[in-house]
Amino acid sequence: MLNKIARPFTKIVERYLPDPFIFVILLTIITLISASLFTTATNIEVLQAWGGGFWNLLSFAMQMLLVLITGYMLASTPPISKLLEKLATLANTAPKAIILVTLISLLASWINWGFGLVIGALFAKAIAKHTRVDYRLLVASAYSGFVVWHGGLAGSIPLTIATDGHFSEASIGIISTEHTLFAGFNIAILVGLFIIMPLVNRYMLPSEQESVYIDPALLQETTPKPTTITRPAQHLEQSKLLGMAIGLLGLAYLGYYFFITGGNLNLNSVIAVFLFLAITLHQTPHNLLNSLQQAIPSGAGIVIQFPFYAGIMAVMVDSGLAQQISRGFIAVADADSLPFFSFLSAGLVNMFVPSGGGQWAVQAPIVIPAAQELGADISRVAMAVAWGDAWTNLIQPFWALPVLAIAGLKAKDIMGFCVVQLFVTGVFISLVLSFY
Repeated sequence: MLNKIARPFTKIVERYLPDPFIFVILLTIITLISASLFTTATNIEVLQAWGGGFWNLLSFAMQMLLVLITGYMLASTPPISKLLEKLATLANTAPKAIILVTLISLLASWINWGFGLVIGALFAKAIAKHTRVDYRLLVASAYSGFVVWHGGLAGSIPLTIATDGHFSEASIGIISTEHTLFAGFNIAILVGLFIIMPLVNRYMLPSEQESVYIDPALLQETTPKPTTITRPAQHLEQSKLLGMAIGLLGLAYLGYYFFITGGNLNLNSVIAVFLFLAITLHQTPHNLLNSLQQAIPSGAGIVIQFPFYAGIMAVMVDSGLAQQISRGFIAVADADSLPFFSFLSAGLVNMFVPSGGGQWAVQAPIVIPAAQELGADISRVAMAVAWGDAWTNLIQPFWALPVLAIAGLKAKDIMGFCVVQLFVTGVFISLVLSFY
């Protein structure tokens, strides 16, 4: 049934969805025109906001690039490659492959969103080397696990409002994760998605005739030829002692960070784990740099697109357009329906402001007073914004870039399946937020 529903979406998206770079250009034009027409900002102010915000995501873009590259380098180490391939052999049929990659992606994304994106994509590639399965749906299933990230251990909104000194503390105080991440309604959403997503993906599996397969040979990593040492410096490049010494030094620091200081698994620590494990397991600097050369081309989309999204975000915030969208939804809400309308508004705003923390900064000044005036549960409203942000990531090419880069696909290849995932998860999450 679901494969029949997914079929027209897949065909339409494959035919009409442009490359993500074209998508972000069109999104930029729509945002600039909308801000000029529907806000009090002048054309010059809109243009200044766009140009001035163009470089606001440079540090984040570098983090995303490093997540992708270091994850790729780690996966190309002999021990990790063998482990992924061994796990992949458990999925010896197409339905098993879809279910297993979805579950692994959901679990990894619940732990940390950056971890989930990379692990899901790498595991999908490993499975495709052994199992004949529609590669588009396999990668879409790997990406679908990302939908749980904002309700997981690294969710930026619940962690922000649980931190002393957050920008809304004067109005809402400190809200413990007991009332957000570990609240009954959030656990219900997570458990439901861990059941629903694997089943939805499995039953979207196209027939044998309609499936698109990939030649496993195209997924094999290039093994560099042994290098003949002809100069003294190459002894250092091939030195296991040097490579493993710096790798183990980094891992020693991470052990201190996690177990002695109680450090959290955030984006920087994920990068550090990937990097120092990759250095250690590659053993020599030469092997590490060879894997780096293979990883770098996959990050091209991130480099060119993130500045455009930064410009869009700046226009949305500085012109007040994002706030207007949120107010439009909130205006028709009451205490019971506020979480639902906050969820919808967050989902729409997320298409233009694809940043959990940035989105809360935009919407908190609107949803918090509304919740207080209506007597709504502020912790549920905050999580509604978080889930809205995570929900429409399913069709936001911004976040799919690392997965697509690793898998070697285009956005049009997976987004038809993602549209079906969007509808199903949207209905389920909104029902739990409204009635649980």
